[in-house]
Amino acid sequence: MKILVTGGAGFIASNLVDALIDNGHSVVIIDNLSTGKKENLNPKAKFYNMDVTDQKILAVFEKEKPEVVDHHAAQIDVRKSVSDPGFDAKVNILGVINILEACRKTGVRKLINVSSGGVVYKEGTPVPIKEDAQKGPISGYGISKFTAELYVEMFSRLHSLRYTTLRYSNVYGIRQDPLGEAGVIAIFSERLLQGKECSIFGDGKQTRDYVYVKDVVAANILAIEKGDNEAFNIGTGKETTVNELFAMLAKVTGKSVKPSYQPARPGELLRSCLETSKAKKLLGWKPAYSLEEGLKETVAWVKSL
Repeated sequence: MKILVTGGAGFIASNLVDALIDNGHSVVIIDNLSTGKKENLNPKAKFYNMDVTDQKILAVFEKEKPEVVDHHAAQIDVRKSVSDPGFDAKVNILGVINILEACRKTGVRKLINVSSGGVVYKEGTPVPIKEDAQKGPISGYGISKFTAELYVEMFSRLHSLRYTTLRYSNVYGIRQDPLGEAGVIAIFSERLLQGKECSIFGDGKQTRDYVYVKDVVAANILAIEKGDNEAFNIGTGKETTVNELFAMLAKVTGKSVKPSYQPARPGELLRSCLETSKAKKLLGWKPAYSLEEGLKETVAWVKSL
């Protein structure tokens, strides 16, 4: 099957591209390399250096004729979405509309749309959060990702485009850049291995749901054939405090270092955790990696850099 992956040079999607090719699929990548890296590109994939808002994308779709599109390309920096909401909306809303129009005009069979379970739900919703919980994004990023979900649903109703939306929790793993728009695991891993001080903002009791990138890849692969016209949380359903995470990483890296506590960041969620029974029931998906297993692989990868 020919599958087009947007953002295929990035952290998550490059891992997905590798798995798709290993499974025998033909893969086309669209990425403007603003945050993705050339070294992440699988040489067996066909690559177009292009922005998802570029109107010339239609010509790529017409030439390549993908059966499935997996849309990972996005502006993912919450702080940038607040400081420059116009740019965030251009990439995350106009970008998905551009992709949807190309899908409609070229007869794409299905779109897998990537969203965020950490930002689309209303703040203060009891955890673990189910998919039907009230939505109430408070950042530009959350607003744009939820708006993109609504456009995907609209195109499905009006043009019979099948879709599956995947709402990720906090994804971590190999190829997450500790110097870029990284999660705390990539940052802590690199700093601990270098013997540098790690900062924890607030008291470290805030929780997150950390899901390993290989489990996220597995969910995308299942969504090619399953979960039509549904949204799914993709997480572990388990809360881990930042303090617990730091202690686990210190153990994995073999470093005896105490963190430096800094003032809490304004607006940061205190608890975030996703309920994933729907994905288990309809996709046949559940995470295969424990946090400790995922951390060991991630730290080993950081060491190899």
